[in-house]
Amino acid sequence: MALALSLGQRGQGTCWPNPSVGCVIVRDGRIIGRGWTQPGGRPHAETEALAQAGEAARGATAYVSLEPCSHHGQTPPCAEALISAGVSRVVSAIEDSDARVAGQGFAMLREAGIEVTTGVLADQAAQDHAGFFLKTEQGRPFVTLKLASSFDGRIATSNGHSQWITGPKARRAVHAMRARHDAVMVGAGTARVDDPSLTVRDLGIAAQPVRVVVSRRLDIPLLGQLARTASEVPVWLCHGPSPDAERARAWEGMGARLIPCALQDHHIDSADLLQQLGHAGLTRVFCEGGSALAASLLADDLVDELVGFSAGLTIGAEGLPAIGALGLEKLDSAPRFELIETRAVGPDVLHRWSRALR
Repeated sequence: MALALSLGQRGQGTCWPNPSVGCVIVRDGRIIGRGWTQPGGRPHAETEALAQAGEAARGATAYVSLEPCSHHGQTPPCAEALISAGVSRVVSAIEDSDARVAGQGFAMLREAGIEVTTGVLADQAAQDHAGFFLKTEQGRPFVTLKLASSFDGRIATSNGHSQWITGPKARRAVHAMRARHDAVMVGAGTARVDDPSLTVRDLGIAAQPVRVVVSRRLDIPLLGQLARTASEVPVWLCHGPSPDAERARAWEGMGARLIPCALQDHHIDSADLLQQLGHAGLTRVFCEGGSALAASLLADDLVDELVGFSAGLTIGAEGLPAIGALGLEKLDSAPRFELIETRAVGPDVLHRWSRALR
C-alpha cells in the first residue's frame, strides 16, 4: 500500500479533476503490475496496473490507494475491470467520498466474491486525496500557502525589492511543489511587481500547472510574462463583477480564461474564489502570495497547509510583511497550524504546517 500511495503521488498536479490514485497488483509475493492515474485523469490506476499484469492478474491481490470507482463515466468502472480480470482480493486505503462511489465500489467487488480489506494506511491516503475530497465535499480545492521570507517575516524591502531572499535550492524545491499542484495562484500585486512566469522549470517536466491571478479589476500587465505565454500555458484570471471591459477582451484574445467572482468589502471574496476554482475542476492550489491574498485566505480559514522558507537575513520593520493585516485583537482568534516538517534546504529552512484541529 505504501508503494501504491507513492505511485499515486506521481500523478498529483496532472490528473485533476480526478483523484490521483496508485495501484499495485501482487501475486505469489511478486509485483506483477503497477500504475497510477494518467495525465488528464485517465486511464485510471487500476486499468494501467491490470494492463501490465495481463492474465497473471487472475487470483492476484490488488492494492489501491482509493476505493475503485463503480460508476460509468468516460471509462467503465474500475471495480468492474478488477472483477473481469479475476483478482481474488482488493486492499484499499480509504473509501471514496464521491456520492457516485461512496462504498458502492467495495459492494460491487464483494458481490462478485472478491475479498475486500479497507483502511490500510488510511491516514496517509486521506492526506494524499485531501484535495479531491475537499472538492467533492465542500466544492473547493486544497490550498497550500507558500511564503518565502526573511528571518523577520518580510518578503521585500520597502521599495519592493525581493529577488532573491532565499537561495537556489529553496527555489528549486518550490518548483517541485508547483509541479504537484493543479494550479499556482498569486494576487494582482505580485503579478504587477514581480512579473512572474509561475511555471515549473529545470525539472524536466512537460505538464504545467494552471496559472491563476486574482485581480478585481484585471489591472495586471498586458505585456508581462503571463500575457506573453497565455496561449502556451493556461492563465486563469479571477476578477470582480465589473472588470475593465477592454482589458477583459485583450486577455481573452490572448487565450486567458476569465472567471468572475463575488466581492466582499470591495475585495474578491476568498470563499467564492475557491468555489469557482473547485467548480472549474481544481483539487490542489499552490498560493504564492502576495501578502493581501495570503491574509484574505487565512482570515477566512481557507488555508490547509502552510509552507515557509525562512532565510538567514533580516530586512526590518519597513519591509513588506509576508502576510497582510488580519485585524486580530486576541491570540485566541489567530489561525493556528501544527508543525509537520522542518529541514534545511541549502542555507534556508523549510517548515511545513498543517491545519490544526479546531
